Amino acid sequence: MDVSEAVRRRRSCRAFLPSPVDPASLREVVELAARAPSGGNLQPWRVHVLTGAAMARFRRALAERMQRAEPDTIEYNVYPPALHDPYRTQRFEVGEAMYKLLGIPREDKAARLQQFARNWDFFGAPAGLFCFIDRRMGPPQWSDLGMYLQTLMLLLEERGLGSCAQEAWSAFPQTVSQFVQAPPELMLFCGVAIGYPDPNAPVNQLVTARAPLATYATFHDE
Repeated sequence: MDVSEAVRRRRSCRAFLPSPVDPASLREVVELAARAPSGGNLQPWRVHVLTGAAMARFRRALAERMQRAEPDTIEYNVYPPALHDPYRTQRFEVGEAMYKLLGIPREDKAARLQQFARNWDFFGAPAGLFCFIDRRMGPPQWSDLGMYLQTLMLLLEERGLGSCAQEAWSAFPQTVSQFVQAPPELMLFCGVAIGYPDPNAPVNQLVTARAPLATYATFHDE
């Protein structure tokens, strides 16, 4: 598989087979992804990977945590508070397309919330990764995280593994940090669900639209 094919094939996978991921292969991908570029070669990503018994323990710990009413303290907004067009429409359309594949009508709020709650189970994936960043870093280093994560997900695609980057985990920063024993100077950015995609799951048939080239790119030739 070449890079172009991996880019075209990559999807946000939201349903996984129970088949375990080979730990050696996962370690190789996490290490190779660090070839991603970063400003000044700071390499600001700090990752914690959960598989096997650790993933089972985390799922139990999170289930116990969610029985308590008090929320974690949110440390950043996933989206701007007043999202405007065209970004608002693009976010709305992908959500509607996903729920249509799942057969969940707009008025069924309970079913939509239940589907969203699957984030907290890594969508059933057998492996998960949490990506942290030092709190002293700034916006340029946050962009470095994106380059690391994209590189990681393309390498997973090359190996036949699906993934889903999940900023939804920003709702549980203290819970996650406590479990993985992250030092206090690190802040949770996101999680990534990792595993073999379930080919029969309707939600995995979602192919998100992309804006036309002319809406975001300007070529200067003269």
